[in-house]
Amino acid sequence: MISYVTSELAIEIRGLTKRFGSTYAVAGIDLDVPAGSFFGLVGPNGAGKTTTLSMATGLLVPDAGTVRIGGADMWADPVAAKRRIGVLPEGLRLFERLTGAEMLSYTGRLRGLPGAEVDTRATELLKVLDLAGAAGKLVADYSTGMRKKITLAAAMLHSPRVLLLDEPMEAVDPVSARVISDVLRRYTAGGGTVVLSSHVMALVEQLCDTVAVMAGGRIAAAGAVADVRGEHAHLEDAFLHLVGAPAADEGELAWLRSSSD
Repeated sequence: MISYVTSELAIEIRGLTKRFGSTYAVAGIDLDVPAGSFFGLVGPNGAGKTTTLSMATGLLVPDAGTVRIGGADMWADPVAAKRRIGVLPEGLRLFERLTGAEMLSYTGRLRGLPGAEVDTRATELLKVLDLAGAAGKLVADYSTGMRKKITLAAAMLHSPRVLLLDEPMEAVDPVSARVISDVLRRYTAGGGTVVLSSHVMALVEQLCDTVAVMAGGRIAAAGAVADVRGEHAHLEDAFLHLVGAPAADEGELAWLRSSSD
């Protein structure tokens, strides 16, 4: 079992399992996420990252195992567990015919927050995420980076203890990526916990203090970034070693080096 020395756990996963047909997407993993950490969940495509996050957020029913969010069981007490989290899932469908401001207003009221408080928080989030100028623009007309930012704003609006983000920087321009990174750093500095799923090692190494490497539906390694990196110069090198990336054969594709003339 993977664990860390900490006085409190934001997320506690035990025996989490999900099978599709005869294939185990997640094969009975145990994982602890310390409260207040910036936690990276990394792995190659098909490693089980998205499936794990989907089960951890209550979007997908596991075949076995438990997930506790701040002590609340996601399946025995889903209302309490989901109250503690904000989620940015992969491929989330948005309210395309609402403006950015309207989407946040609707989301906040759906969460049961007082209208005046929703409006105040939404205004601050739109400003900090550099969306104030697009607050009256339809979400359908937002760029990829803008859509990521408005979704992050909706996830943070109710001031959750934990944010679970699936590939939050994918297809995002450098300016938007910097804004999102800065907001997430401020969030963890204030005591919040971020779980970020990504296959971009440089991003994880830059942002995260703890990391878990998934491969084949299992946890290959977990702990502080420096510990997982070990003797390797970069996290990416340790990652490639852990997942057993095949070495390229110099003899293959030799025809690419010849002229087609």
